[in-house]
Amino acid sequence: MYVVDSKRLTLAGARRMMAAAMAKAEQARIPIAVAIVDAGGHVLLLERMDGGRFHTVHSSTTKAVCAASNKRPTSAQGAQAQALDSVHALGLALAAGPQRWTAMEGGYPIIVEGECIGGIGVSGGTWEFDAAVARLALDAIGAGDAIDAS
Repeated sequence: MYVVDSKRLTLAGARRMMAAAMAKAEQARIPIAVAIVDAGGHVLLLERMDGGRFHTVHSSTTKAVCAASNKRPTSAQGAQAQALDSVHALGLALAAGPQRWTAMEGGYPIIVEGECIGGIGVSGGTWEFDAAVARLALDAIGAGDAIDAS
């Protein structure tokens, strides 16, 4: 077979995720940036809250792209889920491109029925907060179960 059917994240789905993420951050009073990308790493939505630091735009986008590319949450692990020290983590970021790979937590793939349809990246809080907001956004469209199963 030379052609396959594939799923795509809709703008409505991305907006629902964004609304969930922003509501959580507003409730916590933590100004964040959130990026949502499609399966190819192209930005669908990008928002930075008032008071959010400007670098969080780049960080959230890189987290989203990395998560979509690797089809797993961002972390300090390599391609085979091996632990990376700082030198190897920096080397991987340089080899992949600084806009394509990060060891910072807060990026999650958007997986629906086993297919990666995009990624979400959150930046501005602690790594734990960023990850929790991303997971909440996944739950908003029913995509959180795939992460829990991995």
